[in-house]
Amino acid sequence: MSLADVRIVDSADVSPEAKIGAGSSIWHLAQVREGAQIGENCIVGRGAYVGTGVIMGDNCKVQNYALVYEPAKLADGVFIGPAVVLTNDTYPRAINADGSLKSAHDWEPVGVTIERGASIGARATCVAPVTVGAWATVAAGAVVVKDVPAYALVVGVPARRIGWVGEAGVPLTAGEREGSWVCPVSGARYVETNGTLTKEIV
Repeated sequence: MSLADVRIVDSADVSPEAKIGAGSSIWHLAQVREGAQIGENCIVGRGAYVGTGVIMGDNCKVQNYALVYEPAKLADGVFIGPAVVLTNDTYPRAINADGSLKSAHDWEPVGVTIERGASIGARATCVAPVTVGAWATVAAGAVVVKDVPAYALVVGVPARRIGWVGEAGVPLTAGEREGSWVCPVSGARYVETNGTLTKEIV
């Protein structure tokens, strides 16, 4: 990586051991830890945190004050809204049972996986270990405690599926036959089978 290929503002705290792809921007007061890998053309917003060893694909957006804790993995084109939290501790405690302060060796971090094109709305929380499927949308304020299928639209606490969204991010409308869905923006067609949605190949 050439520093000429990325934009890192003076107030950002970016480890020299992080890898930042060409065309990416790291904004004010953001922190990117050692071993993090950020792809090309990504944006890390003001005050956001990207933890040690987090892997982020190309064309991702991590909005202001989002917290992406290791070992999260974000595929290409993932959107992380403002103040989102991706957790990494299934049973969090500050101290051990004997009262001693927990150290990095006293617990095993677990990560959140977000697949291609998925969006996590503002102030949503994903409780690791969960996977958010490709092109899914997690509504603002939702708390995700189980895996989200590809193309699912989930809302609430705990998050539950209330519909499907297409790759354009717009809720799908029912097609003319049972189990068929259509994107009102692109016209793309999808088929639902046993709680799974797949895009029709034209």
